[in-house]
Amino acid sequence: MIFIIKSIDRYVGSLLCNFLGLFRGKPKGNGINRILVVQLWGIGETILTLPAIEALREKYPKAEINVLATSRNRAVYYGNRNIDNVILINLNPFSIVNFILKNMKSYDLVMDMEEYLNISAIISFFAGGKIIGYSHNSRAKLYTNAVKYNDKQHAVQTFLDLARVLGISYEASQLPKLNFSKNDKNFIDRFLKNNKIKNRDFIVCVAPGAAESAKARMWPFDRYAELCDEIIERHKAKIIFVGNLNELDLIEGIQKKMENKSTVNTAGKISLNQLFYLIGKCSLFIGNDAGPMHIAAAQGVRTLGLFGPNLPVRFGPYGKGNMGLYKGYNCEFSPCINVHKGEIPDCLYPRNSNDYQKCMKNISVDDALREVEKLV
Repeated sequence: MIFIIKSIDRYVGSLLCNFLGLFRGKPKGNGINRILVVQLWGIGETILTLPAIEALREKYPKAEINVLATSRNRAVYYGNRNIDNVILINLNPFSIVNFILKNMKSYDLVMDMEEYLNISAIISFFAGGKIIGYSHNSRAKLYTNAVKYNDKQHAVQTFLDLARVLGISYEASQLPKLNFSKNDKNFIDRFLKNNKIKNRDFIVCVAPGAAESAKARMWPFDRYAELCDEIIERHKAKIIFVGNLNELDLIEGIQKKMENKSTVNTAGKISLNQLFYLIGKCSLFIGNDAGPMHIAAAQGVRTLGLFGPNLPVRFGPYGKGNMGLYKGYNCEFSPCINVHKGEIPDCLYPRNSNDYQKCMKNISVDDALREVEKLV
């Protein structure tokens, strides 16, 4: 399904952008009273948009700021004090057209925070007067202000670059915390109690999976098993594995490989907002370049992210003291993931070759352990 959506967006969306670009007008000089932020996809990237939205709120304290999101990433914006409304959309023609018809030029400012999708630019074109987005590809023809995407800096700063067009001077040293309900908190507190995990325990959250778009980001699961056994031995740690339902078998495979069997597998058992609270209870987080890593960084947990296909300078766990471990210099293709170019391959080496996941395999258990000891 994701492949189909992205293929349609790439080819049909590009044609639409080129056509609609012929009719782009100049923004009117009215004040900014209604703002729409568009972010439709990844959980991790959605978290990294939060400082830019905070900057918008600081600049326009009385404006109505709405966010257009999908069911996939809406939880990130839950309870955010900088946002008035989260508007849900499905990535199908009916839902998109319905939103456009109901919101035709109803916003003074639209900020398109998608790095590559054409559909977000098309929605922005119809919804806003002043439209800000990135300057690459045909989608840029729909913006009144096109901003160069800087892939040499962290994505937090790249999202903030969109806000800086408005004369906003804003620095973000850390990510805003993610919110959850009282029921989410109570559920996780009971869950931990039932698994005999106490507040005073040294709790380590481990996320060995990755989104379906690029599974090659995953560190070999047998190394996760060895690493977790060693952390338990050294620090008497309680290991909690997190992931979605599709990662249940992966985590069970890691647990079976481990010598220490007293670990907890939450895959598919808790909601995203419950995960926000659970990760915030942990002393340390270890995971691949994926959404849970950014959750941990936002919740102020010491975080180790493992990188290969992408670069930590772009998407590492944001915040002082966190670590993005990268050893992909042994691979001629790394970084092969370039989100802003729509390049999110599985791996450019054949699956049946020894070089498959070459960059991730170059991270040894000892490499990860050295970084863990620094964080501990």
